[in-house]
Amino acid sequence: MALKQRGKNKVWWIDITCNGKRIRISTETTNNRLAGKIHAKVLTQIVEGKWFERLPGEEKTFDEMMDRYMNGHSAINNAPSTHKRAKSTVKHLKRYLGDLIVSDIRPRNISSYKEARRKEGASPKTVNNELILMGHAFNLAMKEWEWVNSNPVSRVSKERVNNKRERWLTYKEEARLLNASSEWLQEIIVFALHTGLRRGEILKLRWPLVDLSRRTITILEQKNKCVDTLPLNETVMELLRAKNKVKSIKSDFVFFSKAGTGLDGDNLHRAFSETRKKARLEDFRFHDLRHTFATRLVQSGVDIYKVQRLMRHKSPQMTQRYAHHYPESLRDGVAVLDVQVTNRAQIA
Repeated sequence: MALKQRGKNKVWWIDITCNGKRIRISTETTNNRLAGKIHAKVLTQIVEGKWFERLPGEEKTFDEMMDRYMNGHSAINNAPSTHKRAKSTVKHLKRYLGDLIVSDIRPRNISSYKEARRKEGASPKTVNNELILMGHAFNLAMKEWEWVNSNPVSRVSKERVNNKRERWLTYKEEARLLNASSEWLQEIIVFALHTGLRRGEILKLRWPLVDLSRRTITILEQKNKCVDTLPLNETVMELLRAKNKVKSIKSDFVFFSKAGTGLDGDNLHRAFSETRKKARLEDFRFHDLRHTFATRLVQSGVDIYKVQRLMRHKSPQMTQRYAHHYPESLRDGVAVLDVQVTNRAQIA
């Protein structure tokens, strides 16, 4: 074992070999005499079997862990919209766990957090998303930063989420929604109903990704991490031909603001929410326009594999949840039996 000065500040470090593992520990002092005393104390603890390596997480707060996660990993690796959502999530996490020492956080603390958030009215899906983000931060703190030895989030169960949402627009509801919409919002709603694109994909769509001659659009940044080229029907083509004549000179966004720049997602959300209320549509979200797109395809008899490809789902099981039917769309299924009865009567 030895004492060595390191760095520009000449801080004394202890160089330890313990159980065959070499560990360097800062005494956090430039005073030779004080460093010697710390050195002697650590040596005594090793001889008595009372010395244990202290991890950085024993001195770091949850606030510090989340700040490093947001300023490092999230800011660098996530899309701006994802990073923005993460900021909102972190605010909730910090309210309950911010002052706790990272290494002191136990599954019971996280379980209490879940209960508190549900009492506040947070949905199971929202709570799960918050746990996922916290778990990711703990994984980095454990595997890359070496702050802690375990991830307490991995030992906490997620909330049960009911994903079987059965909400789509009837044609009468669609007419009410469009009549209540401003012109720019009408265009986006029609586009969503006839392409099935997500809100973020619509807002990011640029003219270089639109091929009017081939009647296709290309989607680059999406949930499945793939690049897809999708066909367009005549309704969308008419809309795009009209918009192609009034492009913005400030940007190449297909849907743009009055200033000529890309539309803001929050502004779209507010406008859609107000319009939905004006149209007297209960429990309807912008994402349900995508749900309506898939549901109408299935109700019209489009092959489920084609619907899967148009929705860009990884598996048929993901598409099945959109395959809701009106009774009338199933009528031809039972009508087959009438034909069989008629044939038997003719034979008899």
